[in-house]
Amino acid sequence: MAKAERRERSLALYETITKLKDPEECCRFFEDLCTPVELRSMEQRFDVAVYLQQGLVYLDILERTGASSATISRVRRAMLDNGAGGIMRDVICRTGLDKREIPPISQETQESKVEVE
Repeated sequence: MAKAERRERSLALYETITKLKDPEECCRFFEDLCTPVELRSMEQRFDVAVYLQQGLVYLDILERTGASSATISRVRRAMLDNGAGGIMRDVICRTGLDKREIPPISQETQESKVEVE
């Protein structure tokens, strides 16, 4: 579908998200809105973005998140090339996630990661 033919984006969702009162309510909101797989996918992509901002290489990100190299590459391209003007990087830096200590990978973490694409 060409861009001109796409339905105009509704801002109602985004305006509603900005009005959620705390992280707990936000979690419940997204649990009502999304399937568990959709939530895991978004969470995984956000984790990938944070790790990319921290300077981790693809293999380390894959081990920590279970994301495929294709997913990591798509997140990187979206952040650098065709995203929303670097807002993801700005938010990660503003919240201090880019400075967060990177914990070592435990065997349990490696075994519990599931591919979500």
